[in-house]
Amino acid sequence: MRFSMVDVFVNGPFSGNPVAVALDADEMDPALFPQITQWFNFSETTFLLKPTHPEADYRARIFTLEREMPFAGHPTLGSCQAWLSAGGKPKREDVVVQECGAGLVEIRRDASDPHLLSFKAPPLIKSGPVDEAELDEIVAALGIDRARIVAASWADNGPGGIASLRDSAETVLKVQPTRHYPRRLDVGLVGPHPMGHEINYELRAFFSDQHGALLEDPVTGSLNASVAQWLKSMGRVEGGYRAAQGTCIGREGRIEIEFRGDETWVGGHVKTVFSGSGSVG
Repeated sequence: MRFSMVDVFVNGPFSGNPVAVALDADEMDPALFPQITQWFNFSETTFLLKPTHPEADYRARIFTLEREMPFAGHPTLGSCQAWLSAGGKPKREDVVVQECGAGLVEIRRDASDPHLLSFKAPPLIKSGPVDEAELDEIVAALGIDRARIVAASWADNGPGGIASLRDSAETVLKVQPTRHYPRRLDVGLVGPHPMGHEINYELRAFFSDQHGALLEDPVTGSLNASVAQWLKSMGRVEGGYRAAQGTCIGREGRIEIEFRGDETWVGGHVKTVFSGSGSVG
């Protein structure tokens, strides 16, 4: 098995969100995919296979420690970087096309910076208002002031989740959630920095794992994609912006959002940190 460990949305050494990428996965027993994922113990591991769609360059299966997901943002960029570094040659000169459970995802390479990759955000699977009971649950789990929630919406493009807009980046950074939650929770918080700040929005993502622990995700491409689509739909952003994530847990994730007509592109710097090979089974 050839594999890579890739840091995604970096702003310096070991500052983003790591993903393990297994290449040549057609030669593996798919029953091992969850086991390998648990052994790597990253938030996600991807397995790259030959595509089944004629327009795709490769196919990715994306696993968390507890389930397979149709799409996830930072594993998409990490998979693309690993595939290119391993000698992958895309069918189109300017775009790599990944096939995954959510369909075909286009990934754009920056001509002047080989480490800058951007994916075109897939459409939302679920959007719309969050009911009062769900909001009460979020308020209780995260220990936040209900009055400082400006808006909330379902923002699910594959992994699931609710997005909550706060009145400022400062109130986002001050949130101190409970450590345990009895049922599944997946919520992202976003708040604006003051005008003139180098970062436009601060994000944090919280999710409960299979053991009931409430964890914070370092940098979440899928959340940034769905939040960008949501903010644009409300008329709060246009053109593009820069976001930060992972600040409270010692990371410096940096996410570049660009709007091209109806398309939302989510980008960041991606670097292969380790690569090698090993036996399976």
